[in-house]
Amino acid sequence: MSTNVLRTADGWWVVRGERAVPVDTKAVTTAELIADRDAVRQAALSADAGTPVADLAALSPVTTPCRVVAQMVNYRSHARDSGFTGDIPPAFFRKASGSVSGPGEAVVRPAHVQFLDYEIELGLVMGAPLPVGTVVEERDLPAYVAGLVITNDVSAREVQLTKTQFYESKSYPTFTPTGPYLALLEPEDFAHLLDLRLKLSVNGELRQDRTLADMIVRPAQALTLLARFQTLDPGDLLLTGTPGGTALKAPPKPVEKIGALLPPAVKWKAFFKSQAKNPHYLSPGDVITATIATPDGRIDLGEQRTPVTDAK
Repeated sequence: MSTNVLRTADGWWVVRGERAVPVDTKAVTTAELIADRDAVRQAALSADAGTPVADLAALSPVTTPCRVVAQMVNYRSHARDSGFTGDIPPAFFRKASGSVSGPGEAVVRPAHVQFLDYEIELGLVMGAPLPVGTVVEERDLPAYVAGLVITNDVSAREVQLTKTQFYESKSYPTFTPTGPYLALLEPEDFAHLLDLRLKLSVNGELRQDRTLADMIVRPAQALTLLARFQTLDPGDLLLTGTPGGTALKAPPKPVEKIGALLPPAVKWKAFFKSQAKNPHYLSPGDVITATIATPDGRIDLGEQRTPVTDAK
């Protein structure tokens, strides 16, 4: 069974139901904690009654700086929403690790951003180096991936689309809420990954709801493709794509064809004028709730609950 670990300003905790037991470790970073699994196991078996989880202020269980890499258009439902047809070529992009924030920290909308979007994603936390040229088979996943986290790939859509700039549009501070738990997996847990269900709601309205069975490029293949050019180290984070249901969706084909004939400035002005009528983009006062779990609770990454605010 997986072990849920929570991080606070005071250190690391193993979560057991509604209570948490401190981990006796000198680990400061996620990589150091992963290297001290014996301390995590001892805390899980401790007779300590623990502290109520509700009394703990959770930080991101992924410490920074680290590499943050993300997969683009990696769920069939999201590909349909985005207007893709046929085969989808695997693609990756980087996010600044300064975008990583805690599971209860507010998502801050920059002053120049109107079209703020959400993307729930399963995060893989590396547990061993992945050198360039590595080939990862399904059976090899436990050797490279230590655990899982909930992430939200928050996106400034007007920056992403008009500048074709993924790095900037997804890297503002607070644009990668992470946690609350790092679920450290045992080898037998990996057989249950496809049962994980991703759910995201805004103000109680369910927007995204899919299992990993909807994924196009699964984790072992993704790591193999990434290792063609990118090294990863323990504690690094790979976001594995989002299901359909984001606020942004491709325009109908006739509208898209007409738009292709327009000068870029005119096209984008018309597109965002239509998007201004879309009520699903995030606004100050909204609350995003995200969960990832298997139906039987074998793997349960907790609940991430993040309010949305404007930059002061």
